[in-house]
Amino acid sequence: MTHDSWWLATLGRTLHWARLREREAGTAEVLDHDGTLHSYDSEDTARSMLLDADFVEFDGLDEDDALERGFSLDEVAPPRAEDDESLVRLMTVDLGRRA
Repeated sequence: MTHDSWWLATLGRTLHWARLREREAGTAEVLDHDGTLHSYDSEDTARSMLLDADFVEFDGLDEDDALERGFSLDEVAPPRAEDDESLVRLMTVDLGRRA
């Protein structure tokens, strides 16, 4: 069985998603917004690499954290699609202009 967690990073008014998938064997992989699948020896290593790239875990955000990054939790949710190819097209989000 696998376990997925969603991570995000913001660059200006653009939000980038990454999916961290923990594998049954204890290894992990990250699908990034460019469609690249990165393999890691453990979930801890994958998490460290995401944190080093300024990603934060979506489930760990509160509204204040989200607002600091330029969006409200009511405005965004992890992308969903039938397959990874379709998913990648949804993993970069333009947050638009601030009012």
